[in-house]
Amino acid sequence: MGQRENGVVAGTLLLAAGALLGAGVALLLAPQSGKDTRKDIARFAKKAGRGAEEVVGEFTDSVSEMLEAVEDKVEDILDKGKDLAHEAKKELIGAIEEGQKKLEKQKARLEKLIV
Repeated sequence: MGQRENGVVAGTLLLAAGALLGAGVALLLAPQSGKDTRKDIARFAKKAGRGAEEVVGEFTDSVSEMLEAVEDKVEDILDKGKDLAHEAKKELIGAIEEGQKKLEKQKARLEKLIV
């Protein structure tokens, strides 16, 4: 998930929280009976709870998608790393073998010079 998506999710959560607070204050300051106000608050709380569940569900889905994407990337990187390590091992063994051949040639030349 990109920074922009994080900002959208955060903005949505802040908007929902502001709406909840504003509605709560409006209900408390409205000129009606306490019984009606309590009913309104209960209805609003249920509605807000459903809205919060939706936001949390969407956020959870986004996080799950992000984790799956990260997992895929990590697997790709590990596979590439294994391939690179295998190639590097081949190259290193080749270099060592080449070095051994050169050392044997030099040893043979020295033996000829000394003997």
